[in-house]
Amino acid sequence: MKKPNLLLVTFLISACAAFGQTPETPALDELLQNAGQEPVAPQFNLYALDPSLAKDDAEAAEWCRKAAEQGDVSAQSDLGVMYFLGRGVAKDYAEAAKWIRKAAEQGDANAQSFLGFMYLSGTGVTQDGVEGVKWTRKAAEQGNADAQCNLGVMYREGENVTKDEAEALKWFRKAAEQGNANGQFNIGMMYGTGRGVAKDAVEAMKWFRKAAEQGKAEAQYSLGITYENGLGVAKDANEAVNWYRKAAEQGLATAQFKLGNSYASGRGVAKDDVAAVNWYRKAAEQGYAPAQGNLGIMYTDGRGVAKNQTEAFNWFRKAAEQGNAKAQNRLGFMYGNGQGVTKNQAEAFNWFRKAAEQGDAFAQNNLGNMYVTGRGVRKDEAEAAKWYVKAAEQGQANAQCVLGKAYLYGRAGIAEKDKTKAKFWLEKSAAQGNKEAEKLLKSLK
Repeated sequence: MKKPNLLLVTFLISACAAFGQTPETPALDELLQNAGQEPVAPQFNLYALDPSLAKDDAEAAEWCRKAAEQGDVSAQSDLGVMYFLGRGVAKDYAEAAKWIRKAAEQGDANAQSFLGFMYLSGTGVTQDGVEGVKWTRKAAEQGNADAQCNLGVMYREGENVTKDEAEALKWFRKAAEQGNANGQFNIGMMYGTGRGVAKDAVEAMKWFRKAAEQGKAEAQYSLGITYENGLGVAKDANEAVNWYRKAAEQGLATAQFKLGNSYASGRGVAKDDVAAVNWYRKAAEQGYAPAQGNLGIMYTDGRGVAKNQTEAFNWFRKAAEQGNAKAQNRLGFMYGNGQGVTKNQAEAFNWFRKAAEQGDAFAQNNLGNMYVTGRGVRKDEAEAAKWYVKAAEQGQANAQCVLGKAYLYGRAGIAEKDKTKAKFWLEKSAAQGNKEAEKLLKSLK
């Protein structure tokens, strides 16, 4: 059964790679949620009865069992966790749940939090949101910080409880005030996004810093974003890189991607394409689509790595198959031109359309070209005009020039002759440096 989105739900700022001539990241002005992480069980202090028992897991399990069978709550908790982890005994989630329940029913807050996690995730027990909330709340009301965070997430997302962002903030704050990094980070996100509280970038940064200084990678990444974009603090590319690096070295893919961008652009650190490739690869190998796309660009251009169109194609495909529009556009271009793959206009059209339908302006322009020329699809100038307009309205210079030319000379299926509209679109295109548009404008004078 699918596990719910609970504790340690990571809120990340959207970081989209621009698939242009060189990798880059557009300025970000808001914090967005990155959902999908599974709930994380609370941490237990194994061998609480006698730390020396840790020298032999099997012996420790046996001593825990003896004490647990006599009703010792700490031993019951420890034995449950040992079954959960497979330490000293064969891993057995059902047996883990049995012992953790015994401790929870005696009022042990850690065990209650753990049992709540097991019900919410369906681990060792039948998944049951109502039971999950019940045990999580019992632990939270006793001051268990992990449970307070879980309860906060449930209220924020409306999972098994009525959605209530103010209530979520209350529970995050309780955990944060105990020094819990997850609670601190989540408060930062609430302030950063204005959920349950007035949006306040300065307050968000304060809480991000508290969590980041405890080593929470997502908070370190978020702190990097605040410095890069001047959210609640003066812009400081060097400080942004400092925090991205801390998170990247812990394996956070989004931070590895951002660090790669910093090296590729020379923002906050000396430009180094080899280092950029290294960090893009680390993130790409974790399946992070923007990094896969930028790694494809590095292979295409031979930056920091030997030029290799086949390798570029492979990375673009990985990103494209995850729905990354910019990678889909790149993949269409490679199929259309036979770069790194056998030329296939139908496949090119297919990928351009996927990207265009997601709103990618370059893909919309390319799709217009396909309809005009009849490559990979039946020629249809009316359909071409539709896509050129979509691209032009997003500021795509080539599409603006195409429309300007169509209005200047008149083109059946695309536009009737209209010098006013021609000038409108040509001026927009020329303002972006399009040489053909500049030349056509001169002919209007």
